Amino acid sequence: MKAIVYERYGTPDVLQLKEVDKPVPGNNEVLIQIHAASINSFDMRHLKADPFLIRFEAGLLKPKKNILGVDIAGVVEAAGNNVSQFQPGDEVFGDICECGCGGFAEYVAVDEQALVLKPAGMTFEQAAAIPMAAVTALKGLRDKGKIKSGQEVLINGATGGVGSFAVQIAKSFGTEVTAVCSTRNLDLVRSLGADHVIDYTKEVFTRSAKQYDLILACNGYHPLLAYKRALKPDGIYVMAGGTMKQIFEPLLLGPLLSMLGNNTLTNISSKPSPEDLKFLTELFEGGQIKPFIDGTYPLNQTADAFWYIEKEHAQGKVIITMC
Repeated sequence: MKAIVYERYGTPDVLQLKEVDKPVPGNNEVLIQIHAASINSFDMRHLKADPFLIRFEAGLLKPKKNILGVDIAGVVEAAGNNVSQFQPGDEVFGDICECGCGGFAEYVAVDEQALVLKPAGMTFEQAAAIPMAAVTALKGLRDKGKIKSGQEVLINGATGGVGSFAVQIAKSFGTEVTAVCSTRNLDLVRSLGADHVIDYTKEVFTRSAKQYDLILACNGYHPLLAYKRALKPDGIYVMAGGTMKQIFEPLLLGPLLSMLGNNTLTNISSKPSPEDLKFLTELFEGGQIKPFIDGTYPLNQTADAFWYIEKEHAQGKVIITMC
């Protein structure tokens, strides 16, 4: 089968299209013919081994696993002896980051527990866009953010993979959503359902007197104290993505600053969740969320897709198609 392989850490130029052995499913696994996969920051960080700590899990000197890709959608081609949920011909999707990755390929064998059925009204490209980004947004808002109807919610970095889902999910909970983005993305976040839009090139929301019940930061750096000032007295700040500084600040300083008042400042480290995927599928079928796809690339142009994300700051999700 064809796959995008990387044998050393580096820029997207190290990604190569190669012929590799087609996987054979184990007893609890299904063999998936992949139709579409999406690129996440997870893939970008593992490609570059940035931060360096990734090497302790992914391989100190070179990658242990040579095929990236965690969000997949495709068709079950074969099932192991112990598989009970799926059968050949089923259309499925999921986040396979805990199954060794391998989404940028024509086939992958993964544990059946990582997957859910794809609705007939959802394209493979839409399905591949959902798992990691939408589950992260959902967990950040619902599980960490304790979102409630009627609240005022701000999404910082509202047009990336996580942010574009977060705006829609927050609206589905009956909240008033303010989206922060650049000038070129104003119309996009309005189309996603944002009630208010802040252009960060013209206004710094942390310097405003306006305060929010919940802030989900998907990107765009501000010091924790600045976020704290933008929260209502019992407000919650959740960090869901960004630079290493953005990731580590809530881990190191969040508990301390949370003690100085009634605010909660925390972060979300999302894990694959088939149950959450089923919940998101219901939102999709109810018309409450729709993946925003910036562009699609064939498998042999995967490196170009990575470069596009790095240089152009993609809106929503970028998809890799296999067939």
